[in-house]
Parts: sequence; C-alpha cells; structure tokens
Amino acid sequence: MKEVPALLDHAISGAFAAGREILDVYTRPIHVELKEDKSPLTEADKRAHRAIAAALAKTGLPVLSEEGKTLDPAQRQAWPLYWLVDPLDGTKEFIKRNGEFTVNIALMARDHAPAGALGSHRPVGGVLYVPVKDILYFAWEGGGAFRQDMATTLACKTAYERAASAMRLPMTNHRKAFTIVASRSHSSPDTEAFIERMEHEHGKVETVSMGSALKICLVAEGAADAYPRYAPTMEWDTAAGHAIANGAGKSLIDVSTGAPMRYNKYDLLNQWFIVQ
Repeated sequence: MKEVPALLDHAISGAFAAGREILDVYTRPIHVELKEDKSPLTEADKRAHRAIAAALAKTGLPVLSEEGKTLDPAQRQAWPLYWLVDPLDGTKEFIKRNGEFTVNIALMARDHAPAGALGSHRPVGGVLYVPVKDILYFAWEGGGAFRQDMATTLACKTAYERAASAMRLPMTNHRKAFTIVASRSHSSPDTEAFIERMEHEHGKVETVSMGSALKICLVAEGAADAYPRYAPTMEWDTAAGHAIANGAGKSLIDVSTGAPMRYNKYDLLNQWFIVQ
C-alpha cells in the first residue's frame, strides 16, 4: 500500500506529541483513577489520547482508541482503513516509574477473509514510541521494520527518510541461549508450561521480564526468540507491535486458531498469542 508511509508520518508526529504530554505528567505526582474494569487511568493517558487524536485527524481516517468511545462492530468493520491506538501502553509501568511504557499507533486495513465475530482487519503499519528513552519503532507492510534512537532529534523527517538512517530489524544478535520475554505484571501457569516446553526443545532457556508492547519489539529486534502471552490483552495493546513484528519477519499467532491475529473483532479482547 503506497500511501502507508505517508500516513505513518502523521502517526509518528502524534506519537511524539503524546510522548511530550506523558513525560510532562511523569515529572510530577501521578494521580490514578480506576476505570470500570479496575485498570488504572492517569492524566497522561487522557492527554496522550488528545494529542494523538489531533495529529491523526489530518488523515481523515477513523480512530479506535483505548481512551476513545466504543463503536458498534458493524460500523467499524465497514472501515477500509482506520487507526488503532493505545495512547499509553503500560500504565502500570508508568505509575511504577520504570520507563517501560509506550505509545502505540497502528494502521489497520481490511484483510482478505470474511468479516465476523473473529475479526476483519490486519495491521499494515505501526508506530511504537518509548518516551523515556526517545526510541521509535516503525514499520509498514512491504517496507520492513526499523528502530531509531534519539528519534525526536529528527522530528521533521518522513518515514521514508527515517528508514534510510534507522536500524533495520531484526538486528544482529549473538545470544547463546533461547530467550523468552515475559510480562513484568502478568504471569500464568500456561506461560510456565511454555517455558518448560522450550527447555525441552532448546536446552538452556533464559527469560527476560519487561512491561508493555516492548516485549513484542524485543522479538522483532532479535533480542528475544519468543514472547508467549497467556493473559488478557486488548487489540490496541498489540496491533502496532504486530505490524513491527511482521515487518521484521516475525509473526504474532493467535493460539486458538494457529493463524495470525485478526483485529476489529466484535469483542476487542485478544485471544492468547505467541510472538516468535
């Protein structure tokens, strides 16, 4: 899709704007509210949402955001393209002030299967920004996946221009052991069983704990071999990372179907999945 890199320019601008809002809140005492599902919500989530919505409004595409309104499935499955956004992924990590939180923006397109309860779209572009470290991950279908450090120092560059100077994923890695990345805030017996299976297959296994969608990026980079997720996530948690994993030649597989995760389901809760 030729227009995707140009659309990602707006997503990158929105991610940087959200990052500025998040870091402003990060420097002060953090007031935490609880949403209906008991998950935390901060001023940073709200301000980041507004910043991203303003940047993406220039594209004229619909936005489905964690902090946005809930839409009827039939309406949103009719969209040819839309943005799927998590303004602050890893709110728990943000509250803990460990830096392991991200801004996630994915461009979603209708896939080639019939729409229905199990989904209708796939990620064709993704932007994932780490505000504390000023690291940008981005990818588009057919173009590859990239990591750029000190990303805001190149604020006026297009996605094409960034790709020319960024590190292409996966990067060269000299790990000696099979490495599994797991959630810092969520673990489960299924995850432990997966680790045991990998020990049987690969011998020595190392594990790395990390929060937010950074876990997907570690696999895309080649710093880890697998990320099993046997705990709840929402579509906006994974879509941008999924695009980056795809661009790096990796996959995000729905363990209930054995196929790549589909998005824009009737229920926006993801099935369990494995990135590898």
